[in-house]
Parts: sequence; C-alpha cells; structure tokens
Amino acid sequence: MLPGMTSIGIEDFERVEVRVGTVVDAQPFPEARKPALKLWVDFGGTLGVRQSSAQVTAHYSPDRLIGRQVLAVVNLPPRKVAGFESQVLVLGVPDENGAVVLLKPDLKVPDGGRLY
Repeated sequence: MLPGMTSIGIEDFERVEVRVGTVVDAQPFPEARKPALKLWVDFGGTLGVRQSSAQVTAHYSPDRLIGRQVLAVVNLPPRKVAGFESQVLVLGVPDENGAVVLLKPDLKVPDGGRLY
C-alpha cells in the first residue's frame, strides 16, 4: 500500500454501489461555481434516470455526452449544487492537467450493471 493511504476492508468496498448508465440528457450548468454540466443518466430498472452535476467541461460538451455510457456511485446521499440536486457521483480520473476524463465500459453493456 502507498504511504498515507488508508486501508479498507472488502466489506467497505462491497457497500459502494458503482453502476453503469447511459447519459440521456446533458445541459450547461452556468449557475455552478466551477464549470460543470448537468447530466441525466439512465441506469435502467428500478434505479431509472438519476441526475448529476459533473465538472467535465474541459473534455466534454453536452452533445458529446448523450448516448455515452458512464460509471457512477449511486448510493451516496444527494447533494445540492447551486440549487440542483446531484443524485449520483459520475466517476472519472484526471488527465495530465487534472481535468476529468470519464470512466466507461470498454464494450456496450446493459444499463444498471454493477462494478465488480
């Protein structure tokens, strides 16, 4: 393990619900303090469509995100971001400049599938 990293048990990891969904709508979010987009992601089944505020404007425009599959944590409590309820945390990793690059499956998979 790397210095300063906290160890967790497998039980902790298993409590995090990371699911795949398809972006069905994406809109600019000018009210946010930092540049962001409003995303609506369809996770299918009982999860349905959930919304998220995502700071992904460095690499993505709204039209480029619609139809794209993404990974998101779906069991965090909702957060208000500039009056918008963000219900899921869309996942990404930083590029060489620290801008978010979204995570997605390598192949098309059914929406709602859980990461394992």
